[in-house]
Amino acid sequence: MNVQTEYQIILNTCPDQESATGLANALIDEGLAACVNIVAGLTSIYQWQGKRETATEVLLLIKTRSDLYSRVEARIKSLHPYELPEIISVPISGGLSDYLDWIDNSTGKL
Repeated sequence: MNVQTEYQIILNTCPDQESATGLANALIDEGLAACVNIVAGLTSIYQWQGKRETATEVLLLIKTRSDLYSRVEARIKSLHPYELPEIISVPISGGLSDYLDWIDNSTGKL
């Protein structure tokens, strides 16, 4: 099995717990993700529109199948409060086969 092309973690930052929880619930409810970890207390330092910014954000770690990426991206963009949301896909190159099977089952792949 070529795990790298079948599964991925999508990183997304949100401005607060409420938007992160709403986005995570939507992705789970719609079968687009098997699990979304919400990591609060993240400090981000970045350049935006020519200015240095510092913000407290909430990080989402979204576990899903690679073939669902475009749908996950579209859903994040439709729900996200940011003008330009962070959406970064990281391929999963290996993992416990039972866990990967669970991702399949949780996202509707039989």
